[in-house]
Amino acid sequence: MKYRLGLLSGGERSVVSPGQGLLWEDAMVGQAVVHLGREPVNDYMAAPATHLVGPRARIRICRLPAAPSVSLFDAVEGSGELRYFGVDVHLEFCEIAVAEGGKVSQVGRIASTPEAVREFAADLGSEDQVVLDASGSVMAIARILRESAVGRVIVSNAAQTRAISHARVKSDRFDAAMLARLLSAGMLSEVWVPDEATLALRRRVARRAALVRARTRIKNEVHAVVMRCLLGRPPVSDLFGVKGRVWLAEQQLPEEEAETVAGCLRQIDFLGAEIGLLDQKIAEQALAWPGLRRLLTIPGVDIGTAAAVIAAVGDISRFQSAGQLVAYLGLDPKVRQSGSEPARYGHISKRGNAQARSMLVEAAWIAIRSPGPLRAFGERVRARRGAQVAAVAVARKLVVLCWQLLTKDEDYAFARPSLTRQKTRRLELAAGASRRPRRHDGLTVTPTAAQRAAEHELQQQAEQAYRRLVADWRSAAPKGGAGATPGRASNKPSEGKAARQATSP
Repeated sequence: MKYRLGLLSGGERSVVSPGQGLLWEDAMVGQAVVHLGREPVNDYMAAPATHLVGPRARIRICRLPAAPSVSLFDAVEGSGELRYFGVDVHLEFCEIAVAEGGKVSQVGRIASTPEAVREFAADLGSEDQVVLDASGSVMAIARILRESAVGRVIVSNAAQTRAISHARVKSDRFDAAMLARLLSAGMLSEVWVPDEATLALRRRVARRAALVRARTRIKNEVHAVVMRCLLGRPPVSDLFGVKGRVWLAEQQLPEEEAETVAGCLRQIDFLGAEIGLLDQKIAEQALAWPGLRRLLTIPGVDIGTAAAVIAAVGDISRFQSAGQLVAYLGLDPKVRQSGSEPARYGHISKRGNAQARSMLVEAAWIAIRSPGPLRAFGERVRARRGAQVAAVAVARKLVVLCWQLLTKDEDYAFARPSLTRQKTRRLELAAGASRRPRRHDGLTVTPTAAQRAAEHELQQQAEQAYRRLVADWRSAAPKGGAGATPGRASNKPSEGKAARQATSP
């Protein structure tokens, strides 16, 4: 007796014997059926019953017998039609399904090793397409597949694929089959796969951020010891500098607290050395990266922020506008709109690289305190929405500036030349450049008092020009009222004694 494999609602599998149909309410209408074996069997679906005579029977879900052992090439060998492979990647194996001729069938499993992936890629044709579910090892597998003769390799984010993330049944076979089905229908959004240089910079930036967080946590333990022992506020600004460590050594601490401080100081020294090595590697890669020095001309953007943005963005040409880059980094507001109601804007979406977004917000706080158009913009937003919203708004402006500078290959128009030279020199020193002698014929990195005063005056002029621009724009803007938002005009008076009476409780 033959058995046919059907998919119930939510992807549940059931074994149906010949002559037995699926209940109309439980069946997945219009979905192709996943089969095991070489020859897919056409499945049938019972028509909806208009009159139920007896009680409705329940189809039992049972475990299927193991599929017969077939080679990969024999399982996917077809009639020359386009084949779409769905690969669900795991640590030890990859589950593979193929969609061909409107039907989806299971291929089997391969080991998650370079040899097995290359053997699988050798059986693929130049017109085959492969989609992989994003996971920790998917980039390495995608790189191996792209080195072969396969037509197209796509990396998909399963969290954004509702057919998988919101399915009632979560299994490897179902995920692989759904990926193949969606790829054949053209309903998968492709995730950009960075090149090797961008991946290396991403790993180093992420590792440095993790080490900095670990060092901060250990420093907090030492501060907790100082607080528990009632030592008061330390008389130094840096408790872990030379003077701070001398002060800690002079304190009389209990034995267990002294062991804690000594252990924390050893860990801080170790983490500091690791962070220094990473800074050197990041600086070496940043010096050779085109466009990174352009970002250093922006106030508040240092080496770490510029490297984080470059690592998150990669190729700037894939963003057609600055708004796309803002949305990619998660600094765009959420929008809610339905029917004839006006759109409502909420908090930022917080999509994309969280590390780059947080560093941009930190750079925004510095830009707000520096003279220039960015400070004027931040103060204007802070007067209406508060300091926190102003910092995020300035961070969004920084992203727009990054897109403009990288796309047009230009420096920031209101940059401070002396500050840019200092940033560039620190980048070179971090990469291992030799220090210059005290007396040299080149341009000095540290500005003189006259240079600093001249740059400050130019920044003040640029800030005042921005304030005048905003004032002129406000005076020329249309007044609020019936023309501001159609259908939402207020019937209350806008000024005078009547306005005060209308707004009083």
